[in-house]
Amino acid sequence: MKLFKALLPILFVAFNVTAQNTPIQTGADRIDVYLPLIKGRSVGIFANQTSMVGNTHLVDTLKKLGVDIKVIFGPEHGFRGTADAGEKIGNYTDEKTGIPVVSLYGNKKRPTAEDVKGVDLLIFDIQDVGVRFYTYISSLEEFMEAAFELGKPLMILDRPNPNGFYVDGPVLDKKYKSFVGMQPVPIVYGMTIAEYAMMIAGEGWLSEKANAKFAYYRTAQNSVDTPFHFQVIKCKGYDHKSKYVLPVKPSPNLPNMQSIYLYPSTCLFEGTVLSEGRGTDKPFQVFGHPLLPKNLYSFTPNPTAGAKSSKLYGQVCYGWNLSGTPEQVLDKVDNKVQMKWLLEAYKQFPKKETFFLAPKSGNMEQSFFMKLYGDNAIWEYLLAGGNEEGIRKSWEPKLSEFKKIRKKYLLYDDFE
Repeated sequence: MKLFKALLPILFVAFNVTAQNTPIQTGADRIDVYLPLIKGRSVGIFANQTSMVGNTHLVDTLKKLGVDIKVIFGPEHGFRGTADAGEKIGNYTDEKTGIPVVSLYGNKKRPTAEDVKGVDLLIFDIQDVGVRFYTYISSLEEFMEAAFELGKPLMILDRPNPNGFYVDGPVLDKKYKSFVGMQPVPIVYGMTIAEYAMMIAGEGWLSEKANAKFAYYRTAQNSVDTPFHFQVIKCKGYDHKSKYVLPVKPSPNLPNMQSIYLYPSTCLFEGTVLSEGRGTDKPFQVFGHPLLPKNLYSFTPNPTAGAKSSKLYGQVCYGWNLSGTPEQVLDKVDNKVQMKWLLEAYKQFPKKETFFLAPKSGNMEQSFFMKLYGDNAIWEYLLAGGNEEGIRKSWEPKLSEFKKIRKKYLLYDDFE
């Protein structure tokens, strides 16, 4: 396959025309760059409701332009983005286009050889939010591994990271690896989806077979025939100082920028008995529990579209409301994964032995909180009465080591 020619030292092809004060264009917006590379080829597209070109979905756009789309792959929340978090979705045919949709969430997380039979090229275009436990980067990794192992060319249409202006949080210890955290990265990693893809390939963090294919291509990229090709279509006008406002909500429970800015900190409550605001109009902006002091902010979560089942539905919860304007929320976050809200809730919760959701095994090392947080050093600080400074110190030196790795794969000017 001679579809792509590597232009960058580490093999990734990346198109870039940056300009100061230029409106940000996503990779998908830059049709003139990538359409000549895919026209006349049959493609498979990993996409969801965020995969927009202006006001039109990427799939509809490419279909109108005559691109032969054989199959669509969908992540958590589905291709159209309406499913609950964790909801299992089967395969189906998209009503609007008549194209078969293969779900890559649940038991099946990657395309099979049968799924991509007759496909010349795979495309990935999904808006990430730049948080380790947001599962789109896990879907990306599985998709990359399948492409590399099956020898299918892969094109990533890059999109800005709405949390791409800082890096913070504990680095995942691989013993807590799960679909909500697959690689040793901090909670906020400050990379676009394409930069992240370059890192996990370049650092050899993929499967043994995918790494071998990747290593072979790096040493044989000028040969007549290579086992796969990996190409990135960069954003235009973006850098890591940008405060990119998402035009489409990335999932049902991240409805606005306030929830997206708070998500790295407040999603940790999903590993506790507290409500994280699902079933309210402020998911991840409010959190609380019926047992907390009644003089705190009160709210009652109830089933809603995209949040049909969760904790404490129909019960009055008492806790905290972090909502406000996007600017006010940014000030509260202060470019950090804030631990003070978790520590304060733990301090005021009367039944501390039940604060964290326990797994069936009873072993907290296997708890969902540990999968989210990713490092067991937090326990000594919690049991000592909650020391945020000590918790932040425990993130080093791994956090600083990650920042050095990250720098190698940046496609855009950094915030520092």
